[in-house]
Amino acid sequence: MNINSIQSLLPGLPELSPHNDPWDPIGSLRKYGKHVVTSVELTVTNLCNMRCEHCAVGDSLTMKEGPRLPLPLLLKRLDEVEHLETISITGGEPSYHEKTMKEYILPILQYARDRGIRSQMNSNVTLDLARYELIAPFLDVMHISFNYLHADDFHQVGFVNSNRPVSRDIAARMYERMVENTVALSRGGLFVSAESMINMRTHEKLADIHKLIDEMGCKRHEVHPMYPSSFAAHLPLLSLDQIRIAIERLLDSRNPQLWMLFGTLPFYACNEGEAEQKLLSRLRSEPNVTVRNDPDGRNRLNVSLFTGDVYVTDFANEPPLGNVKADGFDDIFARWANHPLNLRVNCFCSEANCCGPNLLVADSYYPQVDFTKRQAIR
Repeated sequence: MNINSIQSLLPGLPELSPHNDPWDPIGSLRKYGKHVVTSVELTVTNLCNMRCEHCAVGDSLTMKEGPRLPLPLLLKRLDEVEHLETISITGGEPSYHEKTMKEYILPILQYARDRGIRSQMNSNVTLDLARYELIAPFLDVMHISFNYLHADDFHQVGFVNSNRPVSRDIAARMYERMVENTVALSRGGLFVSAESMINMRTHEKLADIHKLIDEMGCKRHEVHPMYPSSFAAHLPLLSLDQIRIAIERLLDSRNPQLWMLFGTLPFYACNEGEAEQKLLSRLRSEPNVTVRNDPDGRNRLNVSLFTGDVYVTDFANEPPLGNVKADGFDDIFARWANHPLNLRVNCFCSEANCCGPNLLVADSYYPQVDFTKRQAIR
């Protein structure tokens, strides 16, 4: 499989790099002077072959699902988004059914290519390689979750919430296939981005996890603290000091040639703590390290392709903002702009290139803080 030879024939787009991350809302905010929809996340399935203990959408997973929205309706709504730059395909596990890959996901990715917008699919890549090779030439980023040192970790984390016991042998075969698929896709030229959560299981293992991600040939290592949503709602929450120390250790031991992207970090330039300010300064100066502002509610909306309901995020506990059967994404986002929850965290610091916390971060670590009244510490 040589993905590069096919992608070279497709419309040219700037290379994804630490200097070009179109999922970060800071770019569109500076370009248009306000937050606008540039990214749409599509929940294409609620089926999954795993039940990870930290899954942010675990409560929505099912054993059966009904029909999806007609593809022409979805593409029509995407066509209407004036400033669309990226789409993300998520689930569940999008590759769970090969028919979904061929008849729904592939046409969406082909649409993105034709329009010249970036695409990402979130997958555990534990199924047969042919499913991923089918879409790879039309996909910009294969986003995987990787929080393990070995098959035992995978077994302990990946099936905690399963209704039926999953043997260690089955889990080990899935783990091996995930690693083999990641290596094959990376060698074939696909941009594979591996995300690791910072939580009680991983915060002292991140350096070794990073080494494995590097060895698999991934182009980027994403690191996000875990927040209490869905299956993760009952897991212990790390302290800010524990998160900070875990990041510092990771920076000490990482491969500086591998792009490292930190997201939804609970540290801000307006915080007064000396240790936090030191970490932020280091993150700004480290080569090939970026801190992405959270897209949810800034430049991205999520839509369920079963109901048509539109949310600020795929793990939202709030009611839908609208439905694509009746409304366009830009109109729905305009409602969010004046929503009380958005006004609570809608701040921007130009000096720090910071769009503030999302609701999960604010509720978890700063429930009494009004970020709209703070300024960066000079």
